[in-house]
Amino acid sequence: MTDQAPGAADSASGSAGSERWAIPRGLIVLLVAAATVVAITGAKAFSGVLGPVFLALMLVIAAQPIQTWIQRRGRPAWVGMIAALVVVYLVLLGLAAALVVSAAQLATALPDYSDQFSSLFDQVRSLLERFGVDHDRIQHALSGFDIGKLVDVLEAALRELAGVFSNLLFVLALLLFMAFDGMSVGRRMGAVAGLRPDIAHALTTFVAGTRKYLIVSTVFGLIVAVLDGVALWMLAVPFPLLWGLLSFITNYIPNIGFVIGLIPPALLALLDGGFGKMVWVIVLYCVFNVLVQSVIQPKYVGDAVGLSVTVTFLSLVFWAWVLGALGALLAIPLTLLAKALLFDIDPSTRWMDVLISDRPPASEPEDTTDADPAS
Repeated sequence: MTDQAPGAADSASGSAGSERWAIPRGLIVLLVAAATVVAITGAKAFSGVLGPVFLALMLVIAAQPIQTWIQRRGRPAWVGMIAALVVVYLVLLGLAAALVVSAAQLATALPDYSDQFSSLFDQVRSLLERFGVDHDRIQHALSGFDIGKLVDVLEAALRELAGVFSNLLFVLALLLFMAFDGMSVGRRMGAVAGLRPDIAHALTTFVAGTRKYLIVSTVFGLIVAVLDGVALWMLAVPFPLLWGLLSFITNYIPNIGFVIGLIPPALLALLDGGFGKMVWVIVLYCVFNVLVQSVIQPKYVGDAVGLSVTVTFLSLVFWAWVLGALGALLAIPLTLLAKALLFDIDPSTRWMDVLISDRPPASEPEDTTDADPAS
């Protein structure tokens, strides 16, 4: 019997390690980065299709409890599917109709504020002259502004918002097919759990977190919309229904949704009643939205989202760049989906949740090895 030399053993283990890593790790990183860039570029190129698909998926996830509740009461699965579809269809069609009608009314009424717009510019011009700004510079700076351009800007913004529902027929058709598949999703997930429990865990966590986020955001969005609409109506700001609807929709946009919903009514209040009315609009919006969105709502949705403020903002920028306005509205659910597919699906990568979460990791047990045994 011959003993193998230590050097030979090390050489053998080294050769085995080199065989396991035939491709250098640096090259693997570069390939992954290149594949990521290609995937993002493809998603951006097909945003017109991917956006409605994600919207339909999120709506089906939000409405799935209706179908499940009806099935538990002994009704056929198709009855629950139809009930969930009717609810989602009514919500989508109602939002689209309200946006179209309100935007048309706004475009018709804005030219009537041309005199107020001119008066406002005269005040701004006088204020700048008091601070010693040259008259010619003032004329050059303000010459490009007029009520017509303001109308064009607001109309373009509303068209962008209405563009969320531009593929409405496509979304409605997708909802029908997804709701039909949803009748058997429970059995399918049960099969997946038996074959790949980690994948089933990741998908179940994503669905539960997304559903809770959408439901809570919808409830608090309605609260904010009612408060803002009533406040604007009491201040006699034109089109309070439109601005309340805008507050509801922008509630789904993290971090900057409140600002987007505030700018149009504040500008219209400035044209309609001067700086005083605009200040009142800003103050009331800040009180209502900060109280609801920054104090109350995070307590209910924080456990479902579990994303840090930085990650939330970066997800908003990224998905808005990739999918446009629809990406901004669905930034949080899309980030939860990406987290489930990239991190939660593999136990070896779940440690990434600690880095992107807004919750601190569980505290480690206290080390008592040096403690006095008598104590």
